Amino acid sequence: MNIQDIRNMFSLEGKKAIVIGGAGGIGAAIAKGFAAFGADTAIASRNMEHLKETAEEIKQETGKEVRVYQVDVSNEASIQQLVKRTREEWGIVDILCNSQGFNKKFKTTEMPMDVWDELYAVNVRGMFICCKEFGKGMIEQHYGKIINVGSIGARRATTGDISCCYNSSKGAVDSMTLALGAGWAKYGITVNNINPILTLTPMMVPIFEQDPGKKKSVESRNPMGRMGKPEDCIGMAVYFASDASSFVTGQFLYPDGGLMILQ
Repeated sequence: MNIQDIRNMFSLEGKKAIVIGGAGGIGAAIAKGFAAFGADTAIASRNMEHLKETAEEIKQETGKEVRVYQVDVSNEASIQQLVKRTREEWGIVDILCNSQGFNKKFKTTEMPMDVWDELYAVNVRGMFICCKEFGKGMIEQHYGKIINVGSIGARRATTGDISCCYNSSKGAVDSMTLALGAGWAKYGITVNNINPILTLTPMMVPIFEQDPGKKKSVESRNPMGRMGKPEDCIGMAVYFASDASSFVTGQFLYPDGGLMILQ
């Protein structure tokens, strides 16, 4: 490998990347990172207004136009239509980042099963369908990068008894990544995970502003003494999306300030 190839290892020039759940928080940060490193980037979620706002912010910061697509990841037909549209308008997607997901907390004995089903429909089923449908094109071209955004909660439990549903859904994401990483390696596709800690996304900031004591409590338990920020995931996503990770699949990175090593 010559020096120019080494310098270009993290370049995403000429690649087509889509971030599902890219309208805010971690997904928006990752999309900005992809665009900054040269990828032709698209973001997709349910809220078109938020998508357009995020795309404009990324354009202002990176100078790159960002495509926007509306999708409901709990609906298989909606995902299939998204794949059809992107392929017709853009070609086969090279990089898929699954950053969709949400969390509703209930004590285990009080968990409504319709909420359980809704959470799994997005966090697990929707992610699987995105991998399945976008993966078809990647298999066809014998190249692809899939990055699933999970959670440290997949492997680290708490005593609060309010996260059983969410944590188990993220455990399923970990298993999905392992299975796809092993099964699709022969097609030149890598599948890896970013598993962040509780992160100060736009949705979470006002919650902690109302309860500063809770924020301090979370920070006090972290070796680096702070909570996660969306931009903590950018470098990991660019690494997994680039040729720098061409021989890496089925792996997990934790932007967690060292919390995992306390186990």
